[in-house]
Amino acid sequence: MRVVSSSTPDFASGLSGARVLVTGGSGFIGTNLVGAYKSAGIAVTSLDLAEPRNPGDRDVWRRVDVRRLDDLRAAFAEVRPTHVFHLAARTDLDGQTLEDYDANVGGVANVLSVLRDSPVTVARTVFASSRLVCRIGYQPASDEDYCPTTPYGASKVETERLVRATTDLPWVLIRPTSIWGPWFGVPYRDFFMSIGRGRYVHPSGRHIPKSLGFVGNTIWQLHRLLTGPAPDVLGRTFYTGDDPPIEVGAFADRISAAIGRTPSRGFPSRSCVCSPVWGTRPSEPGFGLAHQLAPREPSHPDGVRPRRADAAHRSAAI
Repeated sequence: MRVVSSSTPDFASGLSGARVLVTGGSGFIGTNLVGAYKSAGIAVTSLDLAEPRNPGDRDVWRRVDVRRLDDLRAAFAEVRPTHVFHLAARTDLDGQTLEDYDANVGGVANVLSVLRDSPVTVARTVFASSRLVCRIGYQPASDEDYCPTTPYGASKVETERLVRATTDLPWVLIRPTSIWGPWFGVPYRDFFMSIGRGRYVHPSGRHIPKSLGFVGNTIWQLHRLLTGPAPDVLGRTFYTGDDPPIEVGAFADRISAAIGRTPSRGFPSRSCVCSPVWGTRPSEPGFGLAHQLAPREPSHPDGVRPRRADAAHRSAAI
């Protein structure tokens, strides 16, 4: 894929005359994605049960439950989308069974059904999965080597299987890493808040890499997956995030400096039991660059600048 360097990414590129539909457009990534397309003058519609996080998006929001097939079908008929992002999902880890995540499995099944019956040909659909289709630290041998440890992860495995079984629609799967930025919530907002309150401590002498992604980079990667050359992306699975991983202690210190606080305190690492949220880098096989998707240097809030996002990462080793 051609590398395009730009300090001002063009979210209108490749979408002349397009109508973009985003399910889950009131969520964290969806809010940023909808805002980027609105700013670029692209016709975009958000479908979500929840009201928009950004009140300025109410003009493009439709209250739709993706579990209700008839409602979803009616929304597609009204919008007549040419491009779709399916981000709507239940993403917490509180569910006890796979059935608790029907919004994920049933939602994908409904979107696939509506896409097949769409009165307008949808050029491409990007489906959001999760890196939790495998346990943290596990290195899968292929895109379809799964080992979830939670009902949420298992639900995303089922959604991937539904998408992969589809041979009559153009699709792309994404597995976001740990994404942060404007409009975010738990658990990563809590990390920032703990630093702001002076409560974050870091194990002394420990180098802890973490695969993070600034949401401004992530939505640009999603745009490139939506509009990039078909042979490079269709039928493939990508991890989205910033590369290389960020060292958590250094990142915490950059946040502290940006908000005028002293660097985080350290404590003896021998007394530390590291959280799997912050202490482990997800082991995506072949985490090096798979496709260079328009690297850029976005604007980061409060002056915090992690490494730029140089690629969306394929989940198959290269």
